[in-house]
Amino acid sequence: MSESLSSQNQTNNPLHGVKLLDIVNYLVENLGWEKMAELVNIRCFKDEPSVKSSLKFLRTTPWAREKVETMYLNALKRKSK
Repeated sequence: MSESLSSQNQTNNPLHGVKLLDIVNYLVENLGWEKMAELVNIRCFKDEPSVKSSLKFLRTTPWAREKVETMYLNALKRKSK
């Protein structure tokens, strides 16, 4: 029963199946590094930003990844309005 409950939770998760690379690329294209750094104050968005350095940092820093995922979901909501 817990397995079906777990898969049901993933179905309702808007980030299910979305790669971190896709999230960062979407944000860069739609917000830009400057706006991203303003919304989430992390060095990899401010000092010589790159997708590669951002992915490395976000994969090892759960609190930052959570903030970036929230930023992504908010960007999607704004775009759909």
